[in-house]
Amino acid sequence: MAGLAVIRNDPTVRVSAREAWWVTRTPDGPGTLRLCREGSTLVAQAYGAGAAWLLDRADAIAGLRDDLSSFADVAGRHSLVHRLAHVYRGRRMPASGVIFPHLLPAILGQKVTYQEAYRAYRAILRHFGEPAPGLPDMPVPPAAEAIAATPYYVFHPFGVEQRRADTLRRAADRATALERATSSADATRRLVSLPGIGPWTAAEVVRASHGDPDAVSVGDYHLPNFVAWALAGEPRADDRRMLELLEPFRGHRGRVCRLIVAAGIGAPKYGPRAQIRSFARF
Repeated sequence: MAGLAVIRNDPTVRVSAREAWWVTRTPDGPGTLRLCREGSTLVAQAYGAGAAWLLDRADAIAGLRDDLSSFADVAGRHSLVHRLAHVYRGRRMPASGVIFPHLLPAILGQKVTYQEAYRAYRAILRHFGEPAPGLPDMPVPPAAEAIAATPYYVFHPFGVEQRRADTLRRAADRATALERATSSADATRRLVSLPGIGPWTAAEVVRASHGDPDAVSVGDYHLPNFVAWALAGEPRADDRRMLELLEPFRGHRGRVCRLIVAAGIGAPKYGPRAQIRSFARF
């Protein structure tokens, strides 16, 4: 279930060698899902008002509905991808079935460093969240209605400037319509129709919400360099070059990106690191 975390170290996701926990808001209310390996069997338990909904989707959330039937042929088009597909052959793309719990951290991650996004996300979870059913030391993500009804100035002390706060509030106001998306393509169309949401944010969301193996985070600061270095030995690239290199893997482009990142393949680093800012002080 690590693939459900749009932001690294997401407090609503906890994964260990033997079990995984995920806390979310379902159409039926807050719920906590626990997946545990017992031999060759994956056992699901759920708690809270959303328990039945989570159990009904437990196999998709675990990635067991992920269709890998065509990936072996696709992976064979590049020696590194072929090797990574073997090394990470147990890795699956989860499909949570909900959008807004992933959209919240994705919007917070727009155009800022990981540390800034994570700090803001944790602050919002503390402010709006509530203890998770069955596991009270984990937080339930805030309800979209609560975010939509909150004025911008409440987000400012969390380090969220007005642009991202307004994007978040607009998205929360449209959350019901977003959740009605019938496919990854439909969800992407609905997402990018909202001001402040572009291809990067949409891809980050639909990979988790719909398990889309082809979703590529166009506009990412680091990903083009990672892909170009892994696939062509080129230390720097733009989005156009990244998509050119990924084209042979169409249908699984997002999966290939995920394998490259999972393997820790990073391009050579040049220049200073991005400065970490705090909008709360402005």
